[in-house]
Amino acid sequence: MKEIEALLTDIESKIENHYLLQSSISEANVGWHIKHSLLVLDSVIEAMKKSDPQKYKWSFKLPRLIVFGMNKIPRGKGKSPKMVRPEKYDEASLRADLIVTKQKMADLSTLEKDKYFKHPYFGDLKKKQAIKFLMIHTKHHMAIADDIIKADNK
Repeated sequence: MKEIEALLTDIESKIENHYLLQSSISEANVGWHIKHSLLVLDSVIEAMKKSDPQKYKWSFKLPRLIVFGMNKIPRGKGKSPKMVRPEKYDEASLRADLIVTKQKMADLSTLEKDKYFKHPYFGDLKKKQAIKFLMIHTKHHMAIADDIIKADNK
């Protein structure tokens, strides 16, 4: 959990650069990557809170094996579900969203280990795997944001 909290601190440090865009790195600006990451964190936690552990189904998923084995999402390989694709945001709304996500993190730490969420590519992920996914996913988008910010500073 401390690692995710550290990532939230990293997200907070990037908010002031939300408007930066480098189309050679990403079609989306820094703010999009921040908002998307927060939406994913929030939606996964909410799905887990509502999940019924009796309905969990394990299944073999090669994409999960690859991403979890590498601890990395290859760039440009996945498509975000519509519900976690941001449309409107600004510096103030990103800061407000971050506060909400930090509050939801407290919920995540109290969830039972059998709570899960259904990932579109990776299948059902119990709490431990879900946390790993959230780490990998957030790091992926913050690395893209870092590359955009670095390119702008050249």
